[in-house]
Amino acid sequence: MKNYEIGQQAQMTRTISESDVYLFAGITGDLNPAHINEPYARGTRFGRRIAHGMLTAGLISAVLGTRLPGAGTIYLSQTLKFLSPVYIGDTITARVEILRLEREGKGAVLKTEAVNQDGRLVATGEAAVLLPEE
Repeated sequence: MKNYEIGQQAQMTRTISESDVYLFAGITGDLNPAHINEPYARGTRFGRRIAHGMLTAGLISAVLGTRLPGAGTIYLSQTLKFLSPVYIGDTITARVEILRLEREGKGAVLKTEAVNQDGRLVATGEAAVLLPEE
């Protein structure tokens, strides 16, 4: 089994495109006009379209499944707090850090967060996972 350590970290960065937002809306069926209708979105508190919060959360999932702990990781739970909107064109860095190793080394709790290109924290939470089997 791979050795994991408390404090171990990984991240990935992606710029959120208009296509990402439309594809996410189509896949999930979340056609909220705050995401896909610019004239509507101009009248909201954000003044323009925002990306789905769960699209940002999906970047965290990608880090867990591909970087740390990596391929074979099983997501058990996730807490999330969305702190700032993510706009089309924002560059988001999703980061994870191992906080605790549990279940006799078979599970972990990780700090999860996403920040934008300005360093502003846009989402934070904790994930519980089963570590990959070797």
